[in-house]
Amino acid sequence: MKIEGRTFIVSGGASGLGQACVEDICRRGGYAAILDMNEENANEVVSQIGGDKTKFFQCNVLETESIAAAVKGCLAWVKETGKEVGGVIAAAGIGAPAKILDRNLEPFSLSDFEFVMNVNVRGTIDLIRQVLPHMAQTKLVGEDGERGIIIMVSSSAAFDGQPGQVSYSASKGAIRSLTLPLTRDLARYGIRVVTLAPSIFDSRMTSMMSDKARASLTRVMEFPLRPGRAPEFAQLVTQSIENVMLNGVVLRLDGGMRMPSKM
Repeated sequence: MKIEGRTFIVSGGASGLGQACVEDICRRGGYAAILDMNEENANEVVSQIGGDKTKFFQCNVLETESIAAAVKGCLAWVKETGKEVGGVIAAAGIGAPAKILDRNLEPFSLSDFEFVMNVNVRGTIDLIRQVLPHMAQTKLVGEDGERGIIIMVSSSAAFDGQPGQVSYSASKGAIRSLTLPLTRDLARYGIRVVTLAPSIFDSRMTSMMSDKARASLTRVMEFPLRPGRAPEFAQLVTQSIENVMLNGVVLRLDGGMRMPSKM
């Protein structure tokens, strides 16, 4: 699918990997609807790129009604611009590291576990399911009759989660596992599904790591010997949009890195 002249709905688009996707899509002639909770960051992104190519819709992915309002706003904007929806990039996500038993043999908080699962899994699916009825009715494009793409974000933690990543790995493993059934559900509509599984990338989440943890991870990297950069993630997103043969796949973006069991 061509990015130019299409609108892509990006959750978590006001910072980090999501913001990089917004910037790259707009650079390639596309339009981006930014769904995020951080109004200040989002307005800054819109200001930098231009209000003609981007628009901010405040959205809390934990709340179905909030997603519904944001999606309604996105579709109204699409009708106004005439730039049809080309896909959803569900980049909103969180991590809350905690071992299932602490030093005093106390189990971790179930509410914290549910919070991670609700943001990373429920929030992803809720956004996708609310956009799909519109996408499934859009005009077919290209020789293959394509309508768009769903891009989800898993993690290397879905494959080799570390100690303290039970909640995060469970949520990202769920995203990894639902990629193929979602692909099969949507094939009849000409909608593709691609999931990206990045390792350590420079982001707001990784900025909270200690220097010791960062140094330990650097030692087990293959090549390059550094965290990934947001534009490198965004580049794979745009390639996924443009390459129609990418479908039903989980792509690791990790430079060959495998997360160690001990830091």
